[in-house]
Order: sequence, then structure tokens, then C-alpha cells
Amino acid sequence: MQKTQFRIIAYFALAVLLLSACSAWFPEAAPAPETPWALACPVCPDCPTVPATLPAAETAPPQEIAAPRLSSARWDDLPGWKTDTLTAAWSAFLASCQGMTEKPRDASWHRVCAQARTVEGQDEKAVRHFFETAFLPHAVINADDRAEGLVTGYYEPLIRGSRQPDARNRVPVWGVPSDMLTIDLGNLYPELAHLRLRGRLENGKIVPYWSRAEIEAGTLPKTQRPLFWVADAVELFFLQTQGSGRIELPDGRHVRIGYADQNGHPYRSIGRVLIARGELKPNQASMQGIQAWARRHPDKLRALLDTNPSYVFFRELPDDVNATRGPLGALGVPLTAGRSIAVDARYIPLGAPVWLATTRPNSKTPLNRLVLAQDTGSAIKGGARADFFWGFGAAAGQQAGRMKQAGRLWVLLPRQENAKP
Repeated sequence: MQKTQFRIIAYFALAVLLLSACSAWFPEAAPAPETPWALACPVCPDCPTVPATLPAAETAPPQEIAAPRLSSARWDDLPGWKTDTLTAAWSAFLASCQGMTEKPRDASWHRVCAQARTVEGQDEKAVRHFFETAFLPHAVINADDRAEGLVTGYYEPLIRGSRQPDARNRVPVWGVPSDMLTIDLGNLYPELAHLRLRGRLENGKIVPYWSRAEIEAGTLPKTQRPLFWVADAVELFFLQTQGSGRIELPDGRHVRIGYADQNGHPYRSIGRVLIARGELKPNQASMQGIQAWARRHPDKLRALLDTNPSYVFFRELPDDVNATRGPLGALGVPLTAGRSIAVDARYIPLGAPVWLATTRPNSKTPLNRLVLAQDTGSAIKGGARADFFWGFGAAAGQQAGRMKQAGRLWVLLPRQENAKP
């Protein structure tokens, strides 16, 4: 009886979330975000919070919304397939194999990854033969039947900070709050997998966790201590949207921090807010354009940031994390500059090879290459939607901040053992 009651409550809670936060659960029905960057973080970082009250028993179930789909394709359909240097993506592919084979996965992935270990990774002909015989390409088609989607960019930033507050560093970098509850419904019911609710207890009831504005107003537990302190609130905001980065301490040492959790509130684009207010034109709402606006209007910055209720919490990564490698993505392996992307893992399997056909930032120069789906992001929702990882530092940030291109995706899936090459 108790289990049945919990199931009913869980489904009622889900119904409310679906009805009240449709864009969070079914973002393919909502407009694409304006900002050309995304959050690098684990699956389901942007799930809704637990509602304060549950609906009545007669609440109608939400209507089904069409999902993206895959369509069989030929290698000749992939623009630039014959000219890409596939060996440049080989180490990233092997990293994907490591991440996929460490977790329960379809046997076909274990088979192709075992086969990959026998391939000479520096031999372009051998690598090309491997992909063309081990995989089949599938075009990603959006729910509206369009094959074209949005491709943005992200990177690993470096910002200056300290472990203690001082005259310069006054903005806290928070770890996961001790009072935040995370309820993973999929642990009890597989049909509710990927649904993770976040909240807190108030007078014996579970209520939504604090929004960004509330957190900035000082609502976190008084015993909570920041991981670090930084000088620039807008730089920290963009570090949160990237999901990982490095902090340069006063002695010159770099400390890596990575995504730990999120407060459960939906992501809202501050670039779109500035456009709606007429303060920036659409072609000015890049990361660099927003930073320039913040420098001109420091008195308006906090109110602007608070329009995005989503808030990311970090963890300090151990010293043995190799600083010469990329940050860890949602797959749990280091990202590779120029060869890793973030995707919506509901439609593209994490770890899968993907053919990306797009253009370089603010240009018509083709950017067609083999990449690996190794990350996810709160703004990366829908089928033909990707976030291209540019790497570490200011130069990568310049490219990532300007990237907002149309593009197409083909996911490469293992051939069935009885399929002919």
C-alpha cells in the first residue's frame, strides 16, 4: 500500500511539473536560447524543483509531445566526410569507449570499442575503415521535421580568485548546500528515470530550493562556507554557464573546479532579456557583448543576473586531475578541444561519435568534422542541438562566445552484427 501511494504521489508531482514547466522537460517545444554558450554538466542538471503542493486526483495527464528521431543515412550524405582527418578524433573516441564501457551499456558498444583497441590510431586509412565498417550514420531530425538545428560553443574559463575574501575578491563561489534535497525518482521507478527533483524542507514540507536571487540575498545555511572568492560577478556567472573552469590563486597556482549540482530552477537566457529590453541587439548578445554591457552598467548587473533563477554549485577537483587535459564532461572523461560536443542525451547517446556539419563563428567557413558526444548542458535541449567545446583560455572563449551557427548532426551507431558493411 505504501509503495502504491508513493507511486501515485510521484506521478501527480510529475504531472504538475510537466504542466508548469513544459519548456524545461520538453524544450524542443520552446524557442532555442539566445545565448551562444551552455552548461557543461551531468545528465538532467536543469530538472524542475519539487512543487510546494500536489494536484488533485482528477488532474489531467499532460499531452505527449513529439520527440526528435533518427533517419538512416549514407556516408556520402555527410558533408566533408571524405576530407576530415579522422585520426585527430581517435583519442577522443577511445576516451568515449572508456566512459561507455565502465557503465552498463548495449553489448554493441562493448563490441565496437573492443574492436577499436586493435586499430592503429595513427593510420588514417585504418581509422576510416574502422568507422565505416563498425558504424552506420543516422541523421538527427527535429520534432518539427527539420534537420537543421543550433550549434553554439563553450570553453573552460580562467578567473582570478582566492580561498579567503579580501579587498578584491568579494564574490563567493559556492559548493552544494547542506540543506538541498535531491530526489531521484528513477531509483525507485525506471519509468521515471532522468527525473531528478531538488528542494528543501520548510515546516515539514518539501518546497522548491532557493532561486539565484534568493541565494544571492543570503538564504544559504549560515554554516555554509564558500569554496573560493572571486572579484567579478559576471565572470563567475559565465563560469557557471560553462560548468567548469580554473581559478588562479594569488600565488599563481591554478585550481580546477567542476559542476557539482544545480538548484533545480530552469535556465533563462540573460542575453534574451537584454534583447527584449532593447539594451542589446541580437547580434550583440554574445558573451563578450554581455560582459561589455556589464562593465557599462555595474549598477544593473545584479538585477540582470537574477533574471536567470538557475544557480550552479561547484566542487574543487583533486590535484591529480591532469591540467593539460580538458575538463571532465558528463560522460566522466576529459573533453577534447575541437572534438567534443555537448548534446541532449535523451536523443543522442553519451559517448557516441557524431558527424557535425556547421560553420565557424560568425562566418560561412565550413566546420565539418567527427566529434564525440561527451557532455550535456542545461541549454542544450532537442535533437539537432550541439555545443562545441573550444578548449581552455581566452582565445577559446573568444570563439565560443561568438558561436551561434546553424548546423546538422549525424549520430554514428554500431552496426548490428548481421548487417553488411
